[in-house]
Amino acid sequence: MDPSDSPASALPPLGARILAFVAVLVGGLCGGLIGFGVVDLSCNGGCSATAAGVGLAGALLGAVGVAVVAVLTLRAMGEWRAGGRRRDR
Repeated sequence: MDPSDSPASALPPLGARILAFVAVLVGGLCGGLIGFGVVDLSCNGGCSATAAGVGLAGALLGAVGVAVVAVLTLRAMGEWRAGGRRRDR
């Protein structure tokens, strides 16, 4: 079977998916550090539990935000590549 006869896949390359996963992890880490840092600097006294909670919320928000952008980017990339393969036939 000729590879050009197979149906076009909109699946992005493995490298792009790995890069998107790493970007989500970095976004979550940065969100957590920013949330923790802001509360830790603005609080007087023992606010470590509050800072940790806000850091966790910041990590979740950062990761979800980056994940939305990564998924949209990967979908667009996959559709673009699949469309290019269809035009080449």
